[in-house]
Amino acid sequence: MEIVKFLIDFILHIDVHLGQIVATYGVATYLILFLIIFMETGLVFTPFLPGDSLLFAAGAFAALNSLNIYVLLIVMTVAAILGDTANYWIGHFFGKKIIAHPKIPIDEKHIKETQKFFNKYGGKTIIIGRFMPFVRTFAPFVAGIGSMSYGTFIGYNILGGILWVGIATLAGFFFGNIEFVKENFSLVIIAVVLLSLVPIMFEIARKKLKF
Repeated sequence: MEIVKFLIDFILHIDVHLGQIVATYGVATYLILFLIIFMETGLVFTPFLPGDSLLFAAGAFAALNSLNIYVLLIVMTVAAILGDTANYWIGHFFGKKIIAHPKIPIDEKHIKETQKFFNKYGGKTIIIGRFMPFVRTFAPFVAGIGSMSYGTFIGYNILGGILWVGIATLAGFFFGNIEFVKENFSLVIIAVVLLSLVPIMFEIARKKLKF
């Protein structure tokens, strides 16, 4: 429960926590951000880590010259691409054993929902999933388990990583320091998270209403 409370607090007050990290660790902040994005995209056990909200907040700090926007974009994009690559190979070599293991905390519902996206969108799921929490983490894992070749996967992976990091980080860079946004940063972060959930909610509603 404590870790859940910490994560909720971290996400809702990500501007405060990120500010503390920048002030404390300086240049090493890039490594910390790299590891968070790598783990969120690369490990099926950590889909709860902040992705969209962290990129947005990091972009806002870059606008304040606390971080270099060019270094940030490169570091985060590499982390996103390497994370998905690691996740693909974990799925490829160990996926079925991981899913079948009773002590490994993976919600099989997420696997099934991700598989439905693959059935509908094919390889584009890797790109679309970048903008959807949980699907972002499970899409490369499921791709590795399935029949998608790495040659096909890596193209979608690179394009998806560039688009996701670029859009989310630059949104923070250009809009994160507007006075209204700064004064209501927690609400904006909640809105960012909710917007990222819209495709999932639409898919659920579509399935329920059968349209």
